[in-house]
Amino acid sequence: MVLLKGFVKPEDQIGMVRMCRQLGKGLGGFYRPSFKNGAKLNLWMMSLGKNWDPTLRSYGPTRPFDGAQVPTIPDAFKMIAQTANSTASEFPQINPDICIVNYYTNSGKLGLHQDKDESESSLTKGLPFISISIGDTAEFLFGDTRDQDQATKINLGSGDVLILGGESRLLFHGVSHVKTNTAPSWLKEETGIRPGRINLTFRQY
Repeated sequence: MVLLKGFVKPEDQIGMVRMCRQLGKGLGGFYRPSFKNGAKLNLWMMSLGKNWDPTLRSYGPTRPFDGAQVPTIPDAFKMIAQTANSTASEFPQINPDICIVNYYTNSGKLGLHQDKDESESSLTKGLPFISISIGDTAEFLFGDTRDQDQATKINLGSGDVLILGGESRLLFHGVSHVKTNTAPSWLKEETGIRPGRINLTFRQY
């Protein structure tokens, strides 16, 4: 597990916000996903490359609830993720074919969970996932169990990249809360980003 503080350059953060906004407004863009019991998650989500269905816990080319084709991952996004992957040289290099984009409002959160819906080969090899944070700072939790009281807490700010692979690949992780008005002023001025946090997680199926 490696944290690269402030790794994403300001100009790249600006570009990612603008592209997420453009993609998020189109077909296959942001929606608020539900659990099997119908309860809504406390975030908005968009899948790139392959659709992740939180109800079926599986991947596919389209979204079952509206049939929308999943947008491709922009090359600029892939380049940033792969550059971070190369910088953390203790991890094998991935060719990301999945990017899940979550937008958290200031009241957004995500309970402790494992990312384990990728292929058996990917999980067995411990291929990393690469998480990029943009906007307001989030308190990120991780640990060996779903017990939030036992979890380790770290702050993920705008431009931070967190990489989990190998033995850490299946750690439980989540977001307890977003810290209001902590995004860089230049990011707000250049993009008009709404209060909250964008998180992009890159994986190889």
